[in-house]
Amino acid sequence: MKVNLFLARRLSLASGHHKSSPAVKVSIIAVALSIAVMLISIAVVVGFKREIRDKVTGFNSHISIYLAPNEYDEDQNLISLNPGLASILEDQDYISEYSLEASIPIIFKTPSDFKGVYLRSVNSNHLSDFIKNNLDEGRIPDYSQEANRNKIVISRIAARELGLKAGDKIDTYFISDNVKVRRLEVAGVFNTHFDSYDKFIAFGALPLIQGIAGIRSNQGTAIQIETDDPDLISDYSHHLNKQLTEGMANGLLYKEYLIDNAHNQGAAYFNWLSLLDTNVIVVLALMTIVAVATLISGMLILILDKKRMIGIVRALGASTISIRNIFVYLALKVAFLGIIIGNVFTLALLICQKKWHFIPLDADAYYMDYVPIEINLWSILALNIGSIIIIYLCLLLPSRYVAQISPSEAMRADE
Repeated sequence: MKVNLFLARRLSLASGHHKSSPAVKVSIIAVALSIAVMLISIAVVVGFKREIRDKVTGFNSHISIYLAPNEYDEDQNLISLNPGLASILEDQDYISEYSLEASIPIIFKTPSDFKGVYLRSVNSNHLSDFIKNNLDEGRIPDYSQEANRNKIVISRIAARELGLKAGDKIDTYFISDNVKVRRLEVAGVFNTHFDSYDKFIAFGALPLIQGIAGIRSNQGTAIQIETDDPDLISDYSHHLNKQLTEGMANGLLYKEYLIDNAHNQGAAYFNWLSLLDTNVIVVLALMTIVAVATLISGMLILILDKKRMIGIVRALGASTISIRNIFVYLALKVAFLGIIIGNVFTLALLICQKKWHFIPLDADAYYMDYVPIEINLWSILALNIGSIIIIYLCLLLPSRYVAQISPSEAMRADE
């Protein structure tokens, strides 16, 4: 074991008659608070981005395929899942699920009020799970059962405006060349706190929408695709568009298709979320500066407190570098204590918030009613390792102050 490391481990952090130096206590608290703020910032921002991303992709799906407009096609707005298109989708390893979707504008009418929304089909596990996770009342029907085809799920906003609850019946109007009326049952009420979507969307069975719109059972307005990685949907969109173009050139497809994705459909939200990364970087930088500045102050105070020890060790032949390393190790010891304390208490708080959601948010402003948390072990590990490395490098400079202390002056310091 090196002598300087041995001395650093055995050397007390006390100052005078105190059990520990006030500067050391302040340094430990500063490092612990800095680590806590950084961990909370990362966990909250990553959790917030995940929640918003899941809500945007829940409403829009990862990738959508539409039929390109064609003035010679009578069904120019309708798409069908033909064998050629299905075979291309099946060949893409990144596609986890795809389904036909239909969406039509309808009007809900009560004796005292009415509201226009889009009735969208639920024909995929992804969308079904999304609605279940945001269900506020009632249930989501099993739309594979014919008995549930006249049951719908509406938003909390629509339920409040129309005075509806789960189990109520509602007259539904669809206006095209003529007026069609259906009396539907409200099976459930969802609430995502995404007012821009909640205000205008309700969910129902695909056969119901096809029947109201008068289209065939293999037709819809879009094909919804879910992928294995929401962060790569832009790349997947470009790849799928290339595959569809090659399919047309090879005669496998006979119609032109358009590709869209959740990043484009929810561009305003994703652009807003990208700004949060800058905020996190600023917080990390400021907290690192606070921790480093406090540790440097603590180290300088320790050096002044241990001047007599410095003189003795230097008189015994220790080099300046060795003594500098002693105080760097001492400061790192303080930093480790602060990092451990910060990690333990912060992770306990984050786990409790993730499980019980006891810290609320204003849903109207933040699109959710609690502070979201995402605990990523790799991010935590990277933060701690990065903090230790930065602290170590920053402590090397103030440790040079030891070289300015002469043995004779140090020996006379306590006389």
